[in-house]
Amino acid sequence: MIWYYLVIALQGFCIYHAIKNRAPYYWIFIIFFLSGIGCIIYLIAQVYNKRDAEKITSEITHIINPTKRIRDLEKQLAFSESYQNRVNLADAYLENKDYKNAIKHYKEALDGNFQNDFYVIKNMIEAYHPLEDYKSVVEYGNQIKTHSEFKKSRTQFLYGLALENEGDWEQAEINLKAIDVRFSFYEERLIYTKFLIKHGRTEVAKDILKSLVVEGQQMTKSNKRLYRSTILEAQKQLENL
Repeated sequence: MIWYYLVIALQGFCIYHAIKNRAPYYWIFIIFFLSGIGCIIYLIAQVYNKRDAEKITSEITHIINPTKRIRDLEKQLAFSESYQNRVNLADAYLENKDYKNAIKHYKEALDGNFQNDFYVIKNMIEAYHPLEDYKSVVEYGNQIKTHSEFKKSRTQFLYGLALENEGDWEQAEINLKAIDVRFSFYEERLIYTKFLIKHGRTEVAKDILKSLVVEGQQMTKSNKRLYRSTILEAQKQLENL
């Protein structure tokens, strides 16, 4: 029985890796229908080399037991309280959706000599957003909004949503509009159209929804699977306007 679950976990990893790395779609069929043999073929042909072996093992273990990575990183931090070890642990908490512990360790990391670390502050914003702590999102967003990587990013999008919740509609629109980039940010752009409709900008919302529907027709097969519900919702919303 344990081998069955191991094969399922290995298939999950291989399919995730194939989609993430835009491998030809036929690999998904090979992985799915040939089961363990298909996974081995995929790993040898598309993934494996000696330098990647340790990383692959780690990622598969994380799929099977996601809390193991956190325990391992906690031990690593206890052994050496370095900045990078603390950030690695915070990243693991964020990935596991333990937002409060992620924020705790990100804050401790910032207490050192890395007060302007864009990466850490960006991830703090990711953690504060699902907690609906919009005031903190705005506060940390203000610290990095002049950074080049902030522009046209998901972080700027979350900052815009937080500004709306804090009552600053004009600045919210400026920041949300920045992510309206063709063939990207599909889910974020759909949320942006809801913002526009809510504030009486229906015609602008219609144009974005039309673009989403057209882009959905031109997507690769893997992206069509990934964003199917988003494009369907965009179409439905457009029909209702």
